[in-house]
Amino acid sequence: MNAFKSLTLPLALAGSLAASLSAFAADAIVFRSADIHPDGYPTVEAVRYMGELLKERSGGRLDIQVFSSRALGEEKDTIEQTRFGVIDMNRINLAPLNNLVPETTVPALPFIFRSVDHMHTVMDGPIGDEILAALEPHGMIGLAFYDSGARSFYTVKEPVDAIEDIKGQKIRVQQSDMWLAMMDALGANATPMPFGEVYSALETGVVDGAENNWPSLESSKHYEIAKFYALTEHSMSPEVLVMSKATWDKLTPEDQALVKQAAKDSVAKMREMWVAREKKSEEIVRAAGVTVNTVDKAPFIAAMKPVYDRFANTDELKSLVSRIQATE
Repeated sequence: MNAFKSLTLPLALAGSLAASLSAFAADAIVFRSADIHPDGYPTVEAVRYMGELLKERSGGRLDIQVFSSRALGEEKDTIEQTRFGVIDMNRINLAPLNNLVPETTVPALPFIFRSVDHMHTVMDGPIGDEILAALEPHGMIGLAFYDSGARSFYTVKEPVDAIEDIKGQKIRVQQSDMWLAMMDALGANATPMPFGEVYSALETGVVDGAENNWPSLESSKHYEIAKFYALTEHSMSPEVLVMSKATWDKLTPEDQALVKQAAKDSVAKMREMWVAREKKSEEIVRAAGVTVNTVDKAPFIAAMKPVYDRFANTDELKSLVSRIQATE
């Protein structure tokens, strides 16, 4: 009898443990997250860091799998997949969201931010929270803003030393009406296309140039063809990390809180990595023989008035612009 008891007790414990492990496995969630940038890029590694935080804080129950290098598609495609819950999370530039979510247009306006510090103050505060909240009616939960550096023009045949030099040039832009309007205001010929097609377009002469930040210029290897980089710094638009509302609504309030906090905590890590990567990318681009020049920004800024008139075209958006400009 005692021997029987000693045998059945471990079996009962084993059964209980197996049931517990089965329940744990059923509760475990791995979020699929998209990014067009390659492994090692600050936004990619920041989301991976967020996954580490989630895994630790949830006892291994929540995690993130990051699909980098456009593995799940270009940004325009992944936005739709995120809205419908096919993709759980997405790191997106604001430009492809402009036509869908009007509030995202304002921080994407040219020269809206005076400096990176100004952008951080705005996006980390109540204005940033308002813009994140504006995503929810469109099927996405705004989690955090990541840096995207200062975007400037790079060209293949000749440098842009002044605003006149950009006139008539075919410039690749993001697939956004506002970016088309910006190029039109400068007298350039805007050519919208996905980021993954730009290298070939530069190489074959489909476009004369493009515009982006130091890390994107370097990681894409566009600097191998475009040998002139003009520091217009016309945009410091941040990027946004979102979660599908379809995924979000399936989470418990406790898990939602974990996700939001981990996203917020990943921002400082991302910015730390961004500063280091920006410096390294600049060194690589300069060492490759790219001519880098500064420009007088005043004429570029003045040329943007029609863009503001067209896209900050409601009382709400005008107020948002004024509040950003008034932020110290």
